[in-house]
Amino acid sequence: MGKIYFNANDLGDKYYDFVVVGAGNAGGVIAARLAENPHFKVLVIEAGLSDTEPESDVLRTPFLAGLAVGTKFDWDYKTTPQAGLNGREIPFPRGYVVGGSSNTNSLVYLRGPSEDFDRLANISGDQGWSWTSLQKYIKMNERHVRPWNNRNDENDYNPAVHGDGPLQTTLVAEPTDLDQRVIKAANELQGQFRYNLDLNSGDGLGVGWIHTTVGGGARSSSSTAFLKPAIESRENIDLLVHYHVTRLLPAEGGSLDFRTVELAQDASSQRIILTAKKEVILCAGAIGTPQILQLSGIGPKAVLDRAGIAQLVDAPDVGRHLQDQPIIFYQWRVNSTTLSSFFRDPANVGASMAEYAASKTGFAAGVAFFSTIAFLRLPDHSPIIKAEHKDPAAGPNSSHYLYSFLNSYAPNPGQEPGPTEGDWISIAAVLQSPTSGESFFACLGAAADTMAEGSVEIQSSSAFDHPAINPAYLSTAFDLNTMITTFKTTAEFFSAPIWTGYIAEPDPEITGLTTDAAIEAYVRKYSTTVKHPVATARISKAGAIDGVVGPDLCVKKITGVRVVDASVLPFASAGFPQAQIYILAERAAALIKEKWSN
Repeated sequence: MGKIYFNANDLGDKYYDFVVVGAGNAGGVIAARLAENPHFKVLVIEAGLSDTEPESDVLRTPFLAGLAVGTKFDWDYKTTPQAGLNGREIPFPRGYVVGGSSNTNSLVYLRGPSEDFDRLANISGDQGWSWTSLQKYIKMNERHVRPWNNRNDENDYNPAVHGDGPLQTTLVAEPTDLDQRVIKAANELQGQFRYNLDLNSGDGLGVGWIHTTVGGGARSSSSTAFLKPAIESRENIDLLVHYHVTRLLPAEGGSLDFRTVELAQDASSQRIILTAKKEVILCAGAIGTPQILQLSGIGPKAVLDRAGIAQLVDAPDVGRHLQDQPIIFYQWRVNSTTLSSFFRDPANVGASMAEYAASKTGFAAGVAFFSTIAFLRLPDHSPIIKAEHKDPAAGPNSSHYLYSFLNSYAPNPGQEPGPTEGDWISIAAVLQSPTSGESFFACLGAAADTMAEGSVEIQSSSAFDHPAINPAYLSTAFDLNTMITTFKTTAEFFSAPIWTGYIAEPDPEITGLTTDAAIEAYVRKYSTTVKHPVATARISKAGAIDGVVGPDLCVKKITGVRVVDASVLPFASAGFPQAQIYILAERAAALIKEKWSN
């Protein structure tokens, strides 16, 4: 039906109604939904590789989730030296493949609190982005399915908050002893650790099960759930693979119509020109979208001048306000069998992979390491939330940090691989509501001079040179002190009776974390990215002078260009952005169809 191209010269038509830049999380949804109208002709351009390339099993096999980092399916970005991380430059993974990061992430599908969406509605001035208004798009996007072993999980989630969409999500096939203890501890402790039946319900706090984008024993991604089925069933959608969009071009000198797209395979190859009759839709992500806009002369003058690009449109917020969330791991030896001993014997892994290859069942058909999670807040009267600053979370039911519970030893980058004996568990702690990067928090009443601003800035006029990526991690007292709190609060969680006799001893490095200074040193030494960048083309009200896109996601000051990806989110997600971007894309597609179907 539709076609997949690897050579732009083979395209049968150089004029499409819509040109979607990026076949990732949002791009697949946008393209598939637009193609539902047979009168629309849609082209999707993906800079990365096909997700059927050799070695692409790393994308589809749930057990291998996350292992595409550092492979040919990764953009191989790095941050600038981070003062808050002892000057370290850290890898900054993004999916370089059809499906984008929805094909390379760790599979977590958690929408976050309703307050996240309500804040988006308030900031944009469009109540269509509120939690209540988005319900129909949530339901048409995702559906819960049973795990590979058909375990009856009806008591572990709320079917009323799930829908009947193409994206499949599931729960753990075989809950472990650790999983059961985490849920039991929640019931014993209550309070901030209370059990939450379904963390996709809009109730953003408590302890519960992790929903993952897995169905039928394989990853369910933007590619598998949306783009590929559309291409296979419709004639009006094409996919062009392994072409970079090098810039957007105005229709003519002085024009503000940027619906012409220049693309190429590499820095020295022929430039191809395509024009969208209706819209160019940027879905290149929080790094790629601001890079393309800046390369097109749309952005801050100082950044463009340094790269040798003439400014065509003064858009100061393009590439500014980058936010991401740091993650760190803590480890304990336990008096129970975990996956630590399982992984020490290569034969176990080999047998699991053989079973998966034969039937898409068994250990490798689901998420192996983590099944439970806790979304937590600082106490209401915590000194960390200073009286002169507003709480950075979206509301009183939104988290400041989270724990994910891992059934093995998970080393931090730079740590030793792990002990060669004993059984271990780990807690991954993530700062959910950072103030570093600035994002929208200056507008919420926080003093801008207390925040180091995050940014994505091109370094040359070439689309094939990586931009400078600066998330400004741990550059505020709030962020650092909250990360210190993540370790201190583990003792409170492990005080539940269910842990008695289970926890044996902490990792030797954890043993030394007895003061705030020691915890700070550990946090700065080992924190890395959880891979959730946002806010580099953030949304704002239609008449506001700040922001990059309006409430309809159209780029301000120009015509013919819309942005649908994580770059438009004005604040870090208190859930997981994968889920939020799927929902954002569903409504964006509806807005586009409504505009152009009349």
